[in-house]
This record gives sequence, structure tokens and C-alpha cells, in this order.
Amino acid sequence: MTQPPPPNQPPQGGGFGAPQEPPAGGFGAPQEPPPGGFGAPVTPPQGQPGYGYPQQQPGYGYPQQPQQPQQPQPGYGQQPGYGYPTTPVQPQYTPPGPGGPDGGPGGPKKLSTQMRIVIAAAVAVVLIVGAGVYFSATDDDGGKKSKAKDTSASPGKDPSTEGGSKGAGDGKASDGPGREKAPANTNSKVAFQLPEPVRTDLTDVGGSWVTDKAYVKPGVLSITGYDAAKGTRLWTLPLPGQICAASRQQPTDNKAAIVFEAAKRTPPRNFQRCTEVGVVDLTTGKLLWSKSVVSASKGDDKVSFSEVTQSGDTVAAGGLDGGAAFDLTSGAVRWKPTVNADQCNDMGYGGGPALVAIRKCGGYDNPQVIVQSINPDNGTPLFSYKLPAGVEYASVVSAKPLVVAADVGDTAGASGFSDLFSLDDKGTLRAKISATGDKFQSRCRTTEVENCTKIAVGNDRVYMPTADHDGTGEYGETNEIVSYDLATGKPTSDRADAGDRYTMFPLRMDGGNLIAYKWPPYDKGGQVVSIDGATFKQTVLMENPGDRSVRESETAFSSDSAEYRFANGRLYVGASLMSKSSYGKKYLAVAFSTAD
Repeated sequence: MTQPPPPNQPPQGGGFGAPQEPPAGGFGAPQEPPPGGFGAPVTPPQGQPGYGYPQQQPGYGYPQQPQQPQQPQPGYGQQPGYGYPTTPVQPQYTPPGPGGPDGGPGGPKKLSTQMRIVIAAAVAVVLIVGAGVYFSATDDDGGKKSKAKDTSASPGKDPSTEGGSKGAGDGKASDGPGREKAPANTNSKVAFQLPEPVRTDLTDVGGSWVTDKAYVKPGVLSITGYDAAKGTRLWTLPLPGQICAASRQQPTDNKAAIVFEAAKRTPPRNFQRCTEVGVVDLTTGKLLWSKSVVSASKGDDKVSFSEVTQSGDTVAAGGLDGGAAFDLTSGAVRWKPTVNADQCNDMGYGGGPALVAIRKCGGYDNPQVIVQSINPDNGTPLFSYKLPAGVEYASVVSAKPLVVAADVGDTAGASGFSDLFSLDDKGTLRAKISATGDKFQSRCRTTEVENCTKIAVGNDRVYMPTADHDGTGEYGETNEIVSYDLATGKPTSDRADAGDRYTMFPLRMDGGNLIAYKWPPYDKGGQVVSIDGATFKQTVLMENPGDRSVRESETAFSSDSAEYRFANGRLYVGASLMSKSSYGKKYLAVAFSTAD
């Protein structure tokens, strides 16, 4: 049996606070308890310790040999604790042998003044930790010390809802207060369930938007607006072909961009190119316009697109054939792919408060991927930033502040990216954040530009969920949401615990607060929480029913690809892709509500 590390020996592997490879098994699926039951003494693993949760350090639940007292080192990523107080150990004391007053034969050993001071200091630390108070060491960013924080959970409360470390020194999130407030009763009910549509092959049903009155979702050859509270059909927009892509932006004027096929698929080929770009009025269900473009290098062939986004009054679509942009209101073409001596094409765009292009130049064997902030009126680059050699694809996590994800050196795990690049408004690199391997649950599809999930940017930070790891309860896994400073690239003291048997990931920002979803254990419903951007205290906004049938409908979607929308006290979970046949009952979308 492997023994705990001997006294004064640091853990093996990547150091305390290093991310851990995710465990095998489905996200949030119940796990078989290990031999001896959960909560039984655990053999400390050799290798890289877990990211973002207490490590098997001396004084953390493992019997240790006596050690010399050490000053506590709290704070994110520092030894010996990750936001946790570490139990001090008593100094090693050698029993006196026979000797005189100085430890010689015949008498007890007399403690020196220095040893008495050491023991007194250790006792003082024990009292501090016993009260559940820790003091953060000087941080790496500004040298400011944070205030004392009570980390002990209140009696009768779920520890996962207690406050974590502060995210801002002044107690306020830099992006301001959020709008989402907890209702008087957080227990939700099923608002509606939309049955899976009839389909003959793999069908894209990506896209979903929420307005004051409607939940809007594509189906097969159509887009439908449903009553936001009851799910009754408000309108249906027929399309000539299957939808291919939809803007991920939530438009303030209820106009959403889509890409679709020009005609219906017919057997046996069951394929049409995605050439049509259009805008849908989410209030009336009308297709305001649809357009296609041809490229100078393609003759009369229409350009195919695989994604689309919006920024202001510009609609921008991209794909392997290059990028094009249109006026949101009229559909007038603002630019389209052109012949370029450097073989450059806009693969796609990130939208929202700014418009960012991911541009690839050069041949297949030696591509150069470039990040460009562009003028949305005419496509003129405002600046260009070259990603490292060898990068083939990149994703825009946030257009403002600009954060780009890319796989450098083929070191990404399942996330699809190994590094995050934070750029300022002049195109200068602020920081690079390493996320190699499978440290986090965030996901970015390598071939699409605006597609990242389980990641959010706000308060000049990027928020990501850590990989699953064993919890402290009877059985099941858990994880945390942590953040990195976009100015320095360093981890912050932010930490939100999912709680035993729950795993959590970000949905979106709400002002300076983070809206997150908690994937449930096998006998409970999921939760939606608001995490204060300054204190990182969690507030439950919704808790779904734990009935088996309800939970099965809630978890019938893949959390990596499903679309989660939370607004006005309602949670909508929708599919993005549906196969011809699937195991178990599937839904196009399900909705939960705490609103009357």
C-alpha cells in the first residue's frame, strides 16, 4: 500500500494547484464507489495533484509524522492550500532521556526559548484555523493583501453555497451588478417539453433565442417561436432547406442571423450545401431577407458557410470558402471572399460588442492563423495578431475583451485548445494562459470560430470549470469554477465549489456575476446559480425537480453541445444536433420555470 508522503516532502508531480486529468466516465454520471466506500482513508496518488481542490498535504485528513511548524500559505495555487486553511502540525519533540537539565543523563530536557516561541506560534495558528479564518498571502498582481475571510460553512447550509475568495479587492465586481435575482421559491417546475422532430438523417437543429414572450428554436426545415412560459406554438417559419448555423448572440432588437440550405435533402445523397444567409424577426417569425454570394475564385458557384454571427448591424458568415458580411436590416453585401496572393481566407468571426476575424493564410502544409479586429462596416482590419506557428484553427471566446483559444503544438486534450490568448484593443498580447491536456471542461470545436462552451469572460477574467474529481461524500464526483486574470494570465483566488455529487460550468455573465449550471446527481435535479463576481458567493436561482422522469429529460442532452439559456426565471435546454436514431427518449428542448 502506498504511504502518505513523509514529513517535509512536497507532493510529487505538477505542484499544488496544478490541473488534473479528468476522470473517465460521463459528465455528472453516478460513479461506482471505490473499495471501502467513499470517505474511507484514501491512498495518496503519485503524480500530478488535482487542480483547484485540496491536496493530500500534511494536516488535511491524513495522519502525518510530527513536523516543524510552518506558516500557512493560503491563496490560489500556492503551497500548501488552495483557498483552504491548512491544519498546522505540532513541532517534533524528542522525549527526554535520562540525564541532567540540559538533556544529559539523569534529567528531563529543558525547552529553549526559541522552541517555546515556535510552539506558541503553532498553537496560535491552530486557534485561527479552528475558527475557520484564513489570511490570504500577498497576491502576485498588486501586492495587496485581502481581508480575512470566514471559510467555514454555516450549520445546516450546503457548503457549496457559501462564499469563496473575493474576486475584487473593493467587494464589487468590475462589470457591475447582475440583473438575475433569486425568487421567493427557487423550486422549479417543468414548463414544457418539446418532442424530438421526425428526421431521416443527421439533422442540425442548432440555435436558440429567448425574447420577452418567446423561446425560439430551429427544427427540421423550419424555425418555431414558442410561448416562453407554456411552450405553445406562436409562429412557424418554413425554410427551403435544413438550417446549418445560427448566431450565438442574443440580439437586443430580436433579429437573429441564420445559415441554411437552399433546397431539401433528397435520398440517397441527403446533402445540400449551406449557401443561404438570412435574418429572422424573432417577434413576428418573418424571414426579413436571405442572400448568397459567389467568390471570385469559385466562378458562379455559391460560397458555402458553416457559421454566422452578429455585431451591431452587421451579419458575418464564415467557412472554408472564406467570409462574407451583410447589413442586418437590408441584407446588402458588405464584403465577400476575394482572390488573395497569400491564399488568405476568413474562416469565421466572433461577434457581440466587437467583430473579430480568424484568418488563415498560406498553404495546407504551412498555414498561418491570424487574429484580426475588423471594422464591421467594410471589413478593414484594425489590427492583426499572428498566432504561433503550427496553429491550424482558433476560436474567439470573447470579442471584447478579446480572448482567443488555440491548440499550440497539438497539446490540447478534449477541450480542443491548449492556450488562451488575451489581447488588448491594439492587438498586443496581454497574457497567455496555458490549458494543455484535460485540466478543464471548457470546449471549443477546432473547425469553428465562435463555438466555445462552458467558458465565460467578465470582470477582465476568464472563468472555466475544472475537470471532475472525487468528492468527499459517500460517492460521486464534483468540480469547481476558477478564473484567470486576463491582464497577467495568472490564476486568481476565485473558486466556486459545485458541492458533493454536482458538477458545474459557466453559462454566461450577468453584469459582473457569473450564471452557472450544476449538473445533478442521479437522485436530484439540476440547479442554476448566480456567483457574485466579487465575493464568489453562490446564490441559488433555480432547483429542478428530482423525479426520475424529469431528471432524465433534463439530462438527456450532452452538456458539451446542448444550448443552455437562462432568463426571466426560466431555464431552457435545447439540442444542437440530432441523429437519425438515438437511444432513449430525446427532446428538441425542455424548459423549467420558477415564475408563476
